[in-house]
Amino acid sequence: MNIGFLGAFITFAILISYNIKKNNRNGRRDEKDFWARETRANSVRRKPIDKLHYIIIPLEQLPTHVLNDNATVLECIETLETLTSQKIVNFTGWTNTDLKLEYGTANITALSEYDQNYTLLVRTLQKWADELIAAGFRKEAAVIMEFAVSTNTDVSSTYYQLADYWASRGERFRIEQLIRTAEGLRSSSRNTIIRHLKEKNGQP
Repeated sequence: MNIGFLGAFITFAILISYNIKKNNRNGRRDEKDFWARETRANSVRRKPIDKLHYIIIPLEQLPTHVLNDNATVLECIETLETLTSQKIVNFTGWTNTDLKLEYGTANITALSEYDQNYTLLVRTLQKWADELIAAGFRKEAAVIMEFAVSTNTDVSSTYYQLADYWASRGERFRIEQLIRTAEGLRSSSRNTIIRHLKEKNGQP
């Protein structure tokens, strides 16, 4: 066997072994850190949640009069009408451990419900906007998506379609506003959204 090849093979095997052991150590450390935080979170007492940023749906300001004979649009409006009586909070990017550490273990059920309501809200808003865009009502769809962005949604298509609409109207300066909003997101899709918007706006 070629001595040079053998040496390279042994070096490669050593590096692989080292990386596997390193990843295992990091994994054990991360797991230990997680359970330490979880144990600490489970001992946090209930804290007031009356001053959370509760989202109010301005249904009267949304284009409920447009295409409301469409089954999908009607379903979206009805979902939003139901949500108007629910508590809605955007906790995108928060884990249950984060919530318990911040607001206490006793609040986790309520907070999870508020977050689920938020997820339903932004998905419904984009579903409604998509239907209006498909039917040619881009201006009305933009109103819906602007509201979604004001809640710090992380639904990427909301940002992309709104950016397309503003670009088509020669209002690229408003894409900069979208970028600033996206920069404040806690979502894992944050960087992808920012990168896409900057490309849309001709920025490096």
